[in-house]
Amino acid sequence: MQSENHLFGDLAKLFNGAAGTLAGVGREAEANARARAREWIGGLDFVARDEFEVVKAMAAAARDENEALRARIETLEGALAAKSGV
Repeated sequence: MQSENHLFGDLAKLFNGAAGTLAGVGREAEANARARAREWIGGLDFVARDEFEVVKAMAAAARDENEALRARIETLEGALAAKSGV
């Protein structure tokens, strides 16, 4: 016959509870560190990724327009030079 020993069962429950508590403390510490990092980074003058992408697209469009206008000016200058005989 096997004797019932509640000591091992109680110790297992105690260790399981402690492990769960420590895991919860770890998750809470990580969340707190992330929140503090966001606050610190938020106070700096960083640009959000989506804002950066919008400005990048605007700069590319302006560059394309600038190149098109440069080509148009060169064409008009060439036509004017040919017309005036220079």
